[in-house]
Amino acid sequence: MTAERATPATAKAGANAIAGEGAVTRRGVPSARAAWLLAARPKTLPAAVAPVLVGTAVAIAEDGFVPLAALAALAVALLLQIAANLANDVFDFRRGADTAARLGPTRVTQSGLIAPGLVLAATAVVLAAAALCGLYLIGRGGWPIALLGLLALVSAVAYTGGPAPLGYLGLGDVFVFGFFGLVAVAGTAFVQTGRLSPLALAAAVPVGCLATAILVVNNLRDAITDRAAGKRTLAVRLGAARTRWEFASLVGVAYVAMPVGWTAGTFSGWWWLPWLSAPLAVSLVARLWTTHGAALNPLLGATARLELVFAVLLTGSIVL
Repeated sequence: MTAERATPATAKAGANAIAGEGAVTRRGVPSARAAWLLAARPKTLPAAVAPVLVGTAVAIAEDGFVPLAALAALAVALLLQIAANLANDVFDFRRGADTAARLGPTRVTQSGLIAPGLVLAATAVVLAAAALCGLYLIGRGGWPIALLGLLALVSAVAYTGGPAPLGYLGLGDVFVFGFFGLVAVAGTAFVQTGRLSPLALAAAVPVGCLATAILVVNNLRDAITDRAAGKRTLAVRLGAARTRWEFASLVGVAYVAMPVGWTAGTFSGWWWLPWLSAPLAVSLVARLWTTHGAALNPLLGATARLELVFAVLLTGSIVL
């Protein structure tokens, strides 16, 4: 069991980490704003933005674009991502997965920057805000959106919290592909058009693959400390070599899905547009094979950027 209070040493480490980004007070203590921004993990937010962009592109292509619904879907996606990040910060610390030995970015609970109780309270507030924004979407989409919304709210916490956290059972990859791919893309399109189309489902596949690839980099970096804490992620179960193959496969499927969809008559003749980002993808796959430990941190952000670039190009290919 992990103590609820971080040590002064970890707090100092967190302060130094943020100080490197210039977000500290004159006394060298991280500002409250900087600490909360760190807790929100802004580098992960492209995974929430990308599927909403693509789902909205589907709605535009099918003459069902509803600006307010698109904005509400974006707000819900961002809030759910932030809530999941906050909950993860606390529960990974409590379960011993986040310690002073972690290789990733500073976690506010583990480093002592913010008390666990405050982070959990913030999680509840953000979830409530997501639910409030979701009421409009439920009004448009009916019970299917209500059910998916409830599952999303629960999963944001259950990913690392509760008696059987998904992330600790090796189900995180499936969860991310489902919610940040299929559900987010198709759901965004559905609340605007009122229907579930083959285009929405086809477009969700590459987005889900790249969102999952972000998680794979994260779990590959943390595999050693996760194994020690009993966090049996898929990366822990597969081992480093197979996890790298998983990353390469996910990225590969994202790009192969485009010509396959075009051949099936789902994507237009602009299917090739996302392939303009292929050099970045190839570079990331190559770098992952030779990068280890904390050196994987830049690749995490780079993979998130790849997903966003791919999504923007995919949006263009769908709308054109």
